[in-house]
Amino acid sequence: MAQILDGKALAAQVRAQLETRVAALKARGVTPGLVVIRVGDDPASEVYVRNKERMCQKLGFLSEVVHLPAETTQAELLARIAQYNGDARFHGILVQLPLPAHISEEAVLAAVAPEKDVDGISVNSLGALTRGGSGFLPCTPKGILRLLDSAGIPLRGKHAVVVGRSAIVGKPVALLLLGRDCTVTICHSKTQDLRAITRQADILVAAVGRPKLLDGSYIKEGAAVIDVGVNRLESGLCGDVDFESAAPVAGYITPVPGGVGPMTIIMLMENTVEAAEKTL
Repeated sequence: MAQILDGKALAAQVRAQLETRVAALKARGVTPGLVVIRVGDDPASEVYVRNKERMCQKLGFLSEVVHLPAETTQAELLARIAQYNGDARFHGILVQLPLPAHISEEAVLAAVAPEKDVDGISVNSLGALTRGGSGFLPCTPKGILRLLDSAGIPLRGKHAVVVGRSAIVGKPVALLLLGRDCTVTICHSKTQDLRAITRQADILVAAVGRPKLLDGSYIKEGAAVIDVGVNRLESGLCGDVDFESAAPVAGYITPVPGGVGPMTIIMLMENTVEAAEKTL
């Protein structure tokens, strides 16, 4: 039976470390500040934003949530971002995705000052990741690597298969794994014979948003399985991996909920603390 990679427990450890760093910043007159901007009324976004706000409060951040109506124009949103770019009280700016269809996601993310892009998903940050630069790492991929490292799972020379090619998870986690000397394969909806490829994976990352897409027959015995999916079914939350059939085959596996999700939020907090530290 697979060892559970407990993101909730690891996030609690990281939080304790951050509390020490926040106290040190406050002793020098700096309170980490994070503003989250949400446009429209997407219910999932509301939950995510609320969870981020709670963690900010627990860590003693200066926290602000800006909720704009769905009819907000792109120009109005860009003006609001420019306002916070120039506000020294805030070290991080996060624009919650998805945005309404009439607003260009690319233009909005590009408008966030690089030194405040604590979500790590702008063109500047992803470009830095591609070239091995010093931008902020995207929160979910950063959390995935932290989970793997916490369990002592070796990466060098291993075959990592990433199912999903989004700019938020799939592509950046592939780059991070490549940077750790994995051989990386990226699969997607057009991949032929997906099962044959995933069964070769020493590390399997599932990030496609399709409930229980990957069952135990897709898993190599002893593999580390990272399930990024959060799918809402009538029976409750589930991942992209069928946990019940995958766990007996895998060597390590993340649960949903309680795996990657808590790590995403605490990595956002860590990036914000790092941004505040860079202002000293």
